[in-house]
Amino acid sequence: MIGYEDVEAAAERIEGVAHRTPVLTSRQLDEATGAQVFLKAENLQRIGAFKFRGAYNAVASLSDDERAAGVATASSGNHAQALALAAALHGAKATILMPEDAPANKLAATRGYGAEVIGFDRYASDREELLAALVEERGAIPVHPYDDPRVMAGQGTVAKELIEQAGPLDVLLVCVGGGGLLSGCATAAAALSPDTRVIGVEPEAGDDTRQSLAKGERVRIPVPRTIADGQQLPTPGELTFPVVQRLVSEIAVASDPEIVAAMRFLFERMKTVAEPSGACALAALLAGRVEAKGLRVGVTISGGNVDAERFAKLLAE
Repeated sequence: MIGYEDVEAAAERIEGVAHRTPVLTSRQLDEATGAQVFLKAENLQRIGAFKFRGAYNAVASLSDDERAAGVATASSGNHAQALALAAALHGAKATILMPEDAPANKLAATRGYGAEVIGFDRYASDREELLAALVEERGAIPVHPYDDPRVMAGQGTVAKELIEQAGPLDVLLVCVGGGGLLSGCATAAAALSPDTRVIGVEPEAGDDTRQSLAKGERVRIPVPRTIADGQQLPTPGELTFPVVQRLVSEIAVASDPEIVAAMRFLFERMKTVAEPSGACALAALLAGRVEAKGLRVGVTISGGNVDAERFAKLLAE
């Protein structure tokens, strides 16, 4: 478990390095949902996603000897970029396992930050086993994309900032893959706005967290086929799931077409770009999958790393 003191410590470490991203509002969005909506624009964060917060907090927490050993992780793209940049800022080597079908722009950016990238087949390989073998072989320090208390605490600064900027919320919608952002944000919300109902949102095709909460234990599903590549995970995190069980009210879902509709709304109405995973939480709200009429609703726009060609193709289809 992490506590709010861990989120506060993370906020101090990332201050002046991570962006304090803006909160976006829209009259048209409020009219469409019947709510007062506050979007936390983490698509404008360094590396284009909230992941920089947790990765930087984790690397900044290491000792000099640990940094000298280098860091390693397995990621579909945003955590890969985040850890690569965080390591570079600390003069450390980063080795990243990335799915072979990861978006080309995320792969190029990760290499651009100086990381060594090793590809793997996300549908045929177990990323946790691959990472464990890499860490044993290289002696590097693992920085898990979500199952790491330092990462979870860093991601919790998203909700800390949002509540400081927008005030207390009735509902907070947070996209969920492995649960690092959701567990961190739920921890911050419980301390700063205890009456806030925290709801995680995942792709309809990959509702492992929803199934897990319903069963009362972590459920494993096949790697989901969804456009939300940042949420293509088969099971909630071992460390994140107990926090989600304790602090999250429910899990909603959004279909791929609903996610595209949210991306279109953000682009056409609010002049901002979100990747599919980044628009997932807003998609559930716009599709009416969460009751929000008359409420103050916070929503995480968690990332904007989608290249122009894929963005245009998704919206055209």
